Amino acid sequence: MKSHKEIGPESFATSRKLKQMIDSREIMFGGNRKLKIYGLLSCGSGKRMKRSNRVFFADERDALTHGYRPCGHCMREAYLKWKSG
Repeated sequence: MKSHKEIGPESFATSRKLKQMIDSREIMFGGNRKLKIYGLLSCGSGKRMKRSNRVFFADERDALTHGYRPCGHCMREAYLKWKSG
């Protein structure tokens, strides 16, 4: 798990570094630190969150290990499976 702040201050260089991490598949999912929810990087809900709450995960196992649950919008099947137990 990496927080958005760990990647660097908000700047063009940080955006470029983040894009490289996504392209190299070092980051596959995004999450909300306060709500403990993770989802796809393309999810509209995730794009609206505050930068200070944003975290990134290498894979689903990483998110689940840190106690996050799947997003009900972009990961509907995983969410329903999680919700049912």
